[in-house]
Amino acid sequence: MIPMSNTIQASRGGAIWAALFAVMLSVMLPVLPAHAADPIFPPGSRLGMVPPAGMAVSHSFEGFEDIDKNAAILLSTLPAVAYDQIDKTLVPEALQKQGILIDHRDPITLDAGKGFLLVGREMHGTAPFDKLLLVIGAADLTALVTVQVPDHDPVYSEKALRDAFATLKVRPSVPDAERLSLLPFTVGDLAGFKIDDVLPGRALMLENPVTASAADDAAKNTSPAAPNASPPNASPAAPNARFLIAAVPGGPNETEDRANFARVAFGQIGGIKDVQIQDAEPLRIGNVSGFQILAKAKDAQSDADVMVVQWLRFGGGGFMQMIGIARAAAWPDVFNRMRAVRDSIDPK
Repeated sequence: MIPMSNTIQASRGGAIWAALFAVMLSVMLPVLPAHAADPIFPPGSRLGMVPPAGMAVSHSFEGFEDIDKNAAILLSTLPAVAYDQIDKTLVPEALQKQGILIDHRDPITLDAGKGFLLVGREMHGTAPFDKLLLVIGAADLTALVTVQVPDHDPVYSEKALRDAFATLKVRPSVPDAERLSLLPFTVGDLAGFKIDDVLPGRALMLENPVTASAADDAAKNTSPAAPNASPPNASPAAPNARFLIAAVPGGPNETEDRANFARVAFGQIGGIKDVQIQDAEPLRIGNVSGFQILAKAKDAQSDADVMVVQWLRFGGGGFMQMIGIARAAAWPDVFNRMRAVRDSIDPK
C-alpha cells in the first residue's frame, strides 16, 4: 500500500493522540454494498460513509481501501476549533510544497456540515494518483477525509468520490464496547470509571469524574487560605482520578531486573512532583509476575495532594503498565476500584 500523504498529519500540530490513532488494530465490520443507505463506520471512528464500490474497511487505518489498486480513503477528526486554521493553511501553495498539485478548490455543503474540497494530483514514484482532501466543519468536530486513487481510474472518478462524500455522517459517539474492542486486552470490570480515550492496539485511559458533592466541596475550598485549593481556572467537573492501562512491547527478561525497571518507569510519570515512595514490591497480577509502586505526591499544576500507583504486569513478550493517580482524599475508594479493574484485565 502506498503511504498516504502527510498533509493531514501536518495540519494536526502537536495532537499526539490523533497521530497515533491512525493505526487500526481490530475486527473488520461487515462491509455493505455501495448502494446501501446506511453509512459504514470503521471501528473506533465517529465518521462513516458509503465507500465507492471496490473499497472495504481497512485493517490498518480508520477508513477504506482497495489494496489491489492502492486506493484509500482516510477518515480523521480534529476539534471543531481547528476548522478555521485548516481553512487558512490548507491552501494550494502549501500543498504544492508537499508534492500535491491542486487543480481546484470548491466549497461543499453536506448533511454533516459545510466545508471545502481540494482536488489535485500526486506522484508516487513514477505512478500518478488523484488526490482529494475534504474538510468539513461539523457541530462538535472537524472532519477530514483524504482520498488517494489511481489517476483517471473509471471506478474512482471524481463523481463517484463526490457521491461517496455525500453519504458522510458523524455519529454522536463511539460505543464503549466498540472502543474497547480496539485494544489488545479485555477489561471485564470498569468499576465505575468512564472511558476517556482509547489508543487502538495500545492503551486505555479511564477517568473518575468528580461527583456533585465533591464539586461543591471543591468550590468551597478555593480561597487562598485553603491548603489544597484548586487553581482559579479549574473546572469543578475535572476528573479527580485517572487510570492509564497500556500494553507495551519489550521489558526486562530477568526477574531480578524488574524492580529497577519499575522504578525507572515510575520516574517517567508526568504531572506530579514531590514524590514520596510508600511501597515498592513484587506481586502476582492475574497469576503472572508483577510489580507495584505506591507513592504520595503533589499535582504539578494545582499543588493538590495526590496518590499514585503503578502496576507492571510481565509476560507474553512485553508488559502491561497501569498508572493510577487520584486526589488523596478520594484514594481509599478509588484505589479499590482501580484494583478491581486491574484484576479484570486479560490479554487477548
